[in-house]
Amino acid sequence: MLMDGRNIAKEIKTEIKIEIDKIKETYRISPSVALVLVGADPASEVYINSQIKSCKDLGIDAKEYFFGNDITEEFLLSLINELNENPEIDGIMINLPLPKHINVTKILNKIKLTKDVDGFKAENLGLLFQNDKDFIAPSTPAGIMEMLKRYKIELEGKDVVVVGRSNIVGKPVAALVLNAHGTVTICNSFTKNLADKTKNADILISAVGKPLFITKDMVKEGAVVIDVGINRVGDKIVGDVDFENVKEKVSYITPVPGGVGALTVAMLFSNILKAFKTNRNILEGK
Repeated sequence: MLMDGRNIAKEIKTEIKIEIDKIKETYRISPSVALVLVGADPASEVYINSQIKSCKDLGIDAKEYFFGNDITEEFLLSLINELNENPEIDGIMINLPLPKHINVTKILNKIKLTKDVDGFKAENLGLLFQNDKDFIAPSTPAGIMEMLKRYKIELEGKDVVVVGRSNIVGKPVAALVLNAHGTVTICNSFTKNLADKTKNADILISAVGKPLFITKDMVKEGAVVIDVGINRVGDKIVGDVDFENVKEKVSYITPVPGGVGALTVAMLFSNILKAFKTNRNILEGK
């Protein structure tokens, strides 16, 4: 079965808008997010303009902080400090990558915990691994978990193989699966006999960033396959999974595009809503 990320994303956004509208009616306030872009990368500009439009559609006030490549690390740290102290800013999003002269880790860790809507801050990742209720998960791993939940795919007791160990996808999704009582194997470029690992997976999550890397012979019959990869091959966008050959062998599979990528953006807005309620002391159900 094809797992349609676009439809789930629409459902999530509808739910978010309903909740924001209810909060605005009750409290007369709305969420606000600071969008920080450094440099003039065309792809980044397209992405952030799409975020701005979605924010407007959902009733989120998007504050734009766009700068050239020549700003200093000290300037950016000072800006984040100001945004941290501003009670009318609920989330801070730093568009990556940043210029090479700026320390990305230092910048991300400067963001206040409750305003880290991307979930990249070290403290947030630590809370995730502790399964603390207050963590904010990076949006792609959160989207994977939401997709499994909405398709009623249980993780408890399942063998889950994650191919890729990035701080943005591989490591956090492994922690989320562990928190849901799944058994996780994390593979990487140094893994020997990779196919032996992936063939044992009830659920296979690929976030390795290599086009058509996961082939039919690497997948267990009836497995669930989640493809996080977004790779450009010629004029096409393809995933890590050889979709056409794998789809007939598995029970569920995500397409690329139209799978996890669509959910990533939706879960980012879910994170903004969570941060908003935390920062403004809005109680659940009120």
